[in-house]
Amino acid sequence: MVSSNYMNNNINLPKKGVTWRSTNKLVKVMNDSFYDLPCPVNLNAWWSFGSMLGLSLVIQLISGLLLSIHYTAHESMAFDSVVHIMRNVEKGWMLRNVHANGSSMFFICIYAHIGRGLYYGSYMDKTVWFFGVHLFLLTMAEAFLGYTLPWGQMSYWGATVITNMLSVIPVVGEGMLRYVWGGWTVCNSTLKRFYTLHFLLPFVMVAFVFLHLFFLHEKGSNNPLGIDSSTMCIPFHPFYTVKDLFGYVCFMFFFMYLVCVDPELLGNHLNYWPADPMKTPIHVQPEWYFMFAYAILRSIPHKAGGVYVMFLSIAVLYLIPSLHSGKYRSLCFYPFNQLVFWVLVASLISLTWIGARPVRAPYIILGQLLSVIYFSSLLLNPPSLWLWDKLVEYPESYVSRPVDLKWLKCLFIFKLLKLLRLKKGVRKWADKCVKA
Repeated sequence: MVSSNYMNNNINLPKKGVTWRSTNKLVKVMNDSFYDLPCPVNLNAWWSFGSMLGLSLVIQLISGLLLSIHYTAHESMAFDSVVHIMRNVEKGWMLRNVHANGSSMFFICIYAHIGRGLYYGSYMDKTVWFFGVHLFLLTMAEAFLGYTLPWGQMSYWGATVITNMLSVIPVVGEGMLRYVWGGWTVCNSTLKRFYTLHFLLPFVMVAFVFLHLFFLHEKGSNNPLGIDSSTMCIPFHPFYTVKDLFGYVCFMFFFMYLVCVDPELLGNHLNYWPADPMKTPIHVQPEWYFMFAYAILRSIPHKAGGVYVMFLSIAVLYLIPSLHSGKYRSLCFYPFNQLVFWVLVASLISLTWIGARPVRAPYIILGQLLSVIYFSSLLLNPPSLWLWDKLVEYPESYVSRPVDLKWLKCLFIFKLLKLLRLKKGVRKWADKCVKA
């Protein structure tokens, strides 16, 4: 899975004798992908979230398969079957808590993984990034389908609200909505459809994970500096297996706290009431990992406009590689863009909080303001990258000069005046830069 050119350029990798790992064809593929995989020497802890996602996916697959043995996909028995799992199945309470909180852990890891890609410029490997975004959308679809299966009060009305978004699609929207429902409202047919898709989608996700890893290992991993590291690599084992194992320990510590001590910390208590089509909850809300998108949705008064903007807030990830205008991949070289990035993170966290609040003042105006900040931070990033490169670009005659803070300040002002086309100021500061 690792390209020959990439493998040949890694002169720092130790040369080993022929082993069974290199002679067996099937094992060799796994060996080149995980054991002897060349990795940059300067990867930090943020790169461990990718392997944590793999652990989360395995946990969800196993726990979901065991839960499906006892679950009944029928509107009159689904809620009771979940209660049966919690009360009568041996360790069923733990099995359900593992699966329910495993989805939260999965999204914590995937948001950290996406954030790392945005900060360090991993999106410049477009094929890898696009498959990652595909996986993110599949994960959101899978989580929504699973959220409806307990057939509790919030599950039922959450499914009603979310599926109604299909009606904003011109011409075919109403027909698609009726097909998804299997009737004129959310009913038993809807539950069966959602259960079938919820069972099948993880296998599609596994296929996309392999494609994501295939293209990642074809070009090699990015690094915190965003520079070519093909001649400064070390094998994945033992250097990064130790880091990943430490990440697994931290992951499991927090995960088991959620499962055994506070399983409802990230859940919704209204889902412990059976679904009642005749009684609408005061405040319908999705799980916490969808709250930011839900807050953006309800910040737009128009139904269709809100749905389009909500999907745009996620689909904008596809545009990130095309919007990059900097000379360097990583934001380590762009102090202002680091600030913009953390503003983006703060806006997402704030939108998540707003999504859990009632639809009334001042939360409505706060949601609208934070939505503007969210999109503004994404749109502000490309021009600020270009501007910073222009301001700190070294003139060729100064490349060999020793750099100190005083000279760098003069150079910064010189580039700013040049950008503003102030000729007298340019000449004045050019002289100061030479004398500095």
